Amino acid sequence: MKRIIILMLLLYCYTAGTFAYNPAPDTLTAKDGFAASALDLRPYMNSLSDPKGHLTIQQVVHLPFTTTPQLFHDYKKNNGQGNNCWFRLQIKNNGKDTLQAILFAGWHDFMYWYEKPPGDTATLLMQTGLMYDKGGVERWDHYGFNVSVPPHEHRTFYLHVINKSYNENPLMPALFSEQAFARFHNREQDSYRKEAVVIQVLLGMLLVFFSISIISYIQLPDRSYIYFAIYILGLILFFALRLESKPYQLSFFHRWPMLKYYWDIPGLLFCFYLMYLLFGNTFLNLKERYPFMEQVFTWVSTIVGGLIIVCIYCIMMEQYHLPVIIYSYVYFCTLVPLLVVFVALAKRSRHHPLVRFFLYGSVCLYLACLGSFLMHIRPLGLLSALGELAAPSMLLIGGVLLQAMFFLAGLSYRNKLVHLERTRTQELLIKQLNKNKELQHKLNEQLEELVKEQTTEILRKKQELEEQRKIQLETEYDKKLTEIELKAIRAQINPHFIFNCLNSIQLFVMQRDYEYAQKYLSDFSYLIRKTLDFSRRNFISLADEITYLNTYLGLEKMRFENRMEYEIVVDPEIATAELEIPAMLLQPYVENAVKHGMTNPQQPIGQLSIRFTQVAADMLECVIADNGIGIARSRSLRTLPKHHQSSGMEISQNRAELLNKMYNTEIHIEIIDLSARDEADSGTVVKILIPQL
Repeated sequence: MKRIIILMLLLYCYTAGTFAYNPAPDTLTAKDGFAASALDLRPYMNSLSDPKGHLTIQQVVHLPFTTTPQLFHDYKKNNGQGNNCWFRLQIKNNGKDTLQAILFAGWHDFMYWYEKPPGDTATLLMQTGLMYDKGGVERWDHYGFNVSVPPHEHRTFYLHVINKSYNENPLMPALFSEQAFARFHNREQDSYRKEAVVIQVLLGMLLVFFSISIISYIQLPDRSYIYFAIYILGLILFFALRLESKPYQLSFFHRWPMLKYYWDIPGLLFCFYLMYLLFGNTFLNLKERYPFMEQVFTWVSTIVGGLIIVCIYCIMMEQYHLPVIIYSYVYFCTLVPLLVVFVALAKRSRHHPLVRFFLYGSVCLYLACLGSFLMHIRPLGLLSALGELAAPSMLLIGGVLLQAMFFLAGLSYRNKLVHLERTRTQELLIKQLNKNKELQHKLNEQLEELVKEQTTEILRKKQELEEQRKIQLETEYDKKLTEIELKAIRAQINPHFIFNCLNSIQLFVMQRDYEYAQKYLSDFSYLIRKTLDFSRRNFISLADEITYLNTYLGLEKMRFENRMEYEIVVDPEIATAELEIPAMLLQPYVENAVKHGMTNPQQPIGQLSIRFTQVAADMLECVIADNGIGIARSRSLRTLPKHHQSSGMEISQNRAELLNKMYNTEIHIEIIDLSARDEADSGTVVKILIPQL
């Protein structure tokens, strides 16, 4: 009978495994042949809570531990607070060989592994954690704690677990042999490899969208592309950091473990609210089409930007629950307003095609986020599910990709609309140019008719004067003849100046600089009116002449693309509104200075200066100076005869002589070539003395 009982006991020990309980229920006793795949250590691990985090290992070894089963869970759990606790594991090795095993309790924010031999002090064997670990990319082994117990000896181990986030990862301590831990590692790695591949594919597609937006911005500078690129870049960073939540996945930011916490809730606010609103505001051009909605978007963007800063500050202060609470309020408070915005945009989508792209993309992400949120409510609870709103589920990934594709398609369509608008503007400018050419032709015909009429009038007056043969009539005839010749000369100035202006306009249109062409047309129209007005008057005020020259030089500066600088300086003592000068006398010299002053290869910027000085009570001096190539060099470069003079300057010289003859004045014109005095100098100075009648 005794033999049967002994055999039954031996059979029971063999089938029960290598572990057995000793009289102390919290001590694990091991024998030879340990080969368990995963031994649940919850019955052998007692706990000690340290909510304030003030306890040290020297104090803990003397404090009592209790059994707290509710601390353990095999799923992600919201504790409603941070968790700071100590676990004690006592192992007695009754075998002949040293017990070598690995303890795995999950991945947590901070983990410290201590060993205390009997009669000795506790020593720290290992420290790791999601917030602490700065090791290599493969971090799996960092969370497996070595358990070594010599034969016939007793060891006490302490595990200090700190989770500062309210959402705590599974906490299930298990003991593995080295071979079993390797199999467990491979099995878990394979189970999550699909998730990592999906995230990497998503990152690749987002990088393609980012590259397309940058290239499109280079071709067409538009803030919509910049906001879209920043939005995609924020998503890339967000989903790349999602790989950091599991230590056995491929890690991109393993050297910065805290980055995933800083870009968790702030990343959601940045991508799905701040950049979304900024992009929608610019993409839909709300400032012009829907001013009230533009103000709402701007104010909400400002508030979200402030909340992002507040969330980052809370994370710095290790208040990880506050950003989740802030985001929960933002999410629930914007659910209904977003629906209102979608309805308002849907009503306007018929009149504005871009609204459809923005609306479709927004609704896709809205439904995906709502579905992902509902999926996480049951395991995590209402508030904690918001923290996992952008978990890499297939639903959310599909929503993000659909939104990005709709937004990118909308940007392409917007680019097409801009191109069509530019084409229409170009056609309108070409039509306007053709009209201006017709106007030039009509003006030339009118001027030719005017010259013919004036010539006929001169001949008629000449015949009348010859018949009268009286000295008094001859004097009057000479005066009228001179006046008519002066009008004919002014008529020659007008087509010459108009031709130069129209050439400048034609150049801008050929260069497709439509904005400058339109401004040039406006200023040119002003010059046409003033030219026709001045051609009917012998004298004009100095103020009108300065305004006229300012407009003309402004046009020339636009034509030379800011390679020209000019200044008009008037003596403060001169009453420009009261002082009169001959009409169209200075313009040819200014035009000649512009023509030759801008062609000096030694001067990158042409300088033109016009100064009016009252040299005497009845004498006005005008000095026109430029830094051009000078008269001598200009003549040497031209193929015309050396004695050839600019037609405008020749006309002005003749007008000065006629004015001197008509009004007994002494208008004096002096042209100085600076290079003739010194070869190192360049430029031309024109001095005109105009006496007052």
